Amino acid sequence: MLSRAEIEQSDKWRIEDIYASDALWEEDYKRFLRECEMPCPYKGIICERADNLALVLDEQDKADFLAEKIYVYAFMKYYEDTTNVLYQSMSGKAQMAVTKLAEKYSFVEPEILAIDDNIIKQYLEEQTVKPYRQYIEDILAGKLHILSDKEEKLLAAVQRMADAPSKIFSKFNNADIRFGYITNEKGEEIELTHGRYSALMESHDRQVRKSAFETLYKPYSSYIHTLAEIYYGDVKRAIFYANARNYTSTLEMYLTQSFIPVRVYDNLLLTVNNNLDKMHDYVALRKHELGVDELHFYDIYAPMVSDYTMKVDYRQAKEMVIQALQPLGEAYVTTVREGFDNGWVDVYENTGKRNGAFSWGVYGTHPYVFLNYNDTLNDVFTVIHEMGHAMHTYYSNQTQPHIYSGYKIFVAEVASTCNETLLIHYLLKHCNDERQRKYLINRYLEQFKGTLYRQTMFAEFEKKAHSIAEQGEVLCADNLCSLYKDLNAKYFGHNMVIDKEITYEWARIPHFYTPFYVYQYATGFSAAISIATRILAGDKQTLAGYMKFLSSGGSMHPIDLLKLCGVDMEQPQVVEEALQEFGKYLHLFNQ
Repeated sequence: MLSRAEIEQSDKWRIEDIYASDALWEEDYKRFLRECEMPCPYKGIICERADNLALVLDEQDKADFLAEKIYVYAFMKYYEDTTNVLYQSMSGKAQMAVTKLAEKYSFVEPEILAIDDNIIKQYLEEQTVKPYRQYIEDILAGKLHILSDKEEKLLAAVQRMADAPSKIFSKFNNADIRFGYITNEKGEEIELTHGRYSALMESHDRQVRKSAFETLYKPYSSYIHTLAEIYYGDVKRAIFYANARNYTSTLEMYLTQSFIPVRVYDNLLLTVNNNLDKMHDYVALRKHELGVDELHFYDIYAPMVSDYTMKVDYRQAKEMVIQALQPLGEAYVTTVREGFDNGWVDVYENTGKRNGAFSWGVYGTHPYVFLNYNDTLNDVFTVIHEMGHAMHTYYSNQTQPHIYSGYKIFVAEVASTCNETLLIHYLLKHCNDERQRKYLINRYLEQFKGTLYRQTMFAEFEKKAHSIAEQGEVLCADNLCSLYKDLNAKYFGHNMVIDKEITYEWARIPHFYTPFYVYQYATGFSAAISIATRILAGDKQTLAGYMKFLSSGGSMHPIDLLKLCGVDMEQPQVVEEALQEFGKYLHLFNQ
């Protein structure tokens, strides 16, 4: 593997656009610490004048921007080479900076909430306060669920104790659990790890997949009663806070905090359940293509097109991306091309470089894309996916002030998935090879299976598990495993053997310790499919709305942002349209 120094400069991101040198970063870091040590002059007097409110928010926003700049640069340098001691130290300092920022301005929200309703209404009309109107209104929206000072202090005091189930699970799942050894395709004995499991489940060798599957779930089955109690503890934590803050359910609490109506969640479950026949058809297709008498869960990730591989070097990948994005217009494509040519992208793996891919950046500077490109078709999709995030950030930063430049997780995956959809359609349109066509369709179908159906199944499990506990019943290994088994049987249908191992799967999913989070993958995916198919059909209104969506950052609530594109997630049609797309390509696979 090449060292960082051996990578061509043109294939590395231009991080000096944030700080020209580490010395300049150090200067800003020291300045930030000095400012954090200085008491805020507006503490305790926010309520006295509208100008005080505006000035403290100005100061907080500037401090937040500086902390963000310090943090992002340090961690981007650290991710370039995680063995570099200097950047290990800088990233640690950056984390401390963020903590100090939170501590200094912790008084702001409580003081805003303490302002008399009539007075705050007057303040919101003042010219100096208007730029922060949405920010303040979002804080006030939670006022009904804010308790007395004494009660809030008590809730804060028990927070560390309340986080125990999640932390216990994380320690168990990341530090303590051991899966043992299996024999890989080459006949080598290797230790099974979380990281290796996904690749092994895509193996062409069925025995390898079966062995990996059974080996992975063995320790979870051994500790299933303990894991059930840990999860039950986390559900009870959520119920405690929902009751304390006067929400009708844990679901309402978590969705309301992101300004998402509960009916969005319910519509997703209902619509997907009404279209399970398509998932069952997919399972039947997979069984047929793999040529097996019984389809097991260790077969669910095996490639249906096993005799095809597609190598794409980075130069070719860039051109594919540029061509696929043409429907988004000349301005969008020109900016993407400039990003490729002007230091946005860190392309190749090097010694010590963090794995994976992401998009990141700092307000006032162009966004960045982090890759570990390895000449596969999946890598091409990763490029266009991360460039979707980058362009969302680019447009938001260009248009919005710093405080509204970020965007919620509910909409975060829309731009990236929209780009992926454009790519798959472009590749299929220009495909002359039958094996390649099937390979591409298979990949598209896998996205629907993994993102829309599976994440919705997870969402249904969460809702039912929380509901059981909210009704005063105990969650235990037996009813959790039974619930999960029944859901798998319902979603995958009669052509799938419900292996005993899969009944333990709920016990290894960390997302369940962030309640009611996973549904957003399914809703975001559905929204992206809807937007992309309309744009490809030549709908200029959708395209114009989508550009406005990309430029709006967090200046509107997620539901309203998507309405700019003609996508109403409060209605079931969006998910329905995505599922019809799945059915269409399911049919096309065998044509």
